[in-house]
Amino acid sequence: MQIIPAIDIIDGKCVRLTQGDYGQKIIYNESPLAVAKEFEAAGLQRLHLVDLDGAKAGSVQNWKVLETIATNTSLLIDFGGGIKTEDDLRKVFDSGAGFATIGSLAIKRPETFYAWLQQYGPEKFLLGADVKGEMIAVSGWLETSEELIYDFIQQYIDKGVQQLFCTDISKDGKLEGPSIGLYKEIIQKFPSLYFIASGGVANVDDLYELKEIGCKGAIVGKAIYEGRIKLQELAKING
Repeated sequence: MQIIPAIDIIDGKCVRLTQGDYGQKIIYNESPLAVAKEFEAAGLQRLHLVDLDGAKAGSVQNWKVLETIATNTSLLIDFGGGIKTEDDLRKVFDSGAGFATIGSLAIKRPETFYAWLQQYGPEKFLLGADVKGEMIAVSGWLETSEELIYDFIQQYIDKGVQQLFCTDISKDGKLEGPSIGLYKEIIQKFPSLYFIASGGVANVDDLYELKEIGCKGAIVGKAIYEGRIKLQELAKING
């Protein structure tokens, strides 16, 4: 299982929110690059970079942070938050992202995403599914849709999408453990999917449990920043 540390960006700084609430913001580091370099030094190879300003504004805002990290590390970066136009998408790829993370656009404007999948190839995208219960949530968790997570996944597997991460927003940032039951169900239904767990990871035991149920990756954020998981421990699990 691949460990994918997360860096969430507001105003160019490394922050964490609780349950997507911009009012519950903690700044962990003024320099996202310094944080990314720590991850790289610990032997981690991937990075989940989220432009929270972009998610709120509906257009990419912190692409310079992406460019700086991509230029100064060898991390494979997925970048999301506010990718709504092809100009934004090109900017993300030109700034060094290995994957563009697409979430709410895949719900609200599927035809646009279908066109991008065809033009750039499905291997260039990481599909993000934020859920509340088993329903998809969109727009930085500000709205809940009426689409079931399983229907959403099937729709995009049929279009060639290979990698997907799922965040249970009732768990995210609360350090109460991940949604093992939901993830098991997804992995059983879609065994060929490169499935990445996200949200709720509080300790190393959570990660071993995710590995055991068959997750191919796990995104970890707050537990690292609050010192509940050491980078050396992540490196042991990673692979």
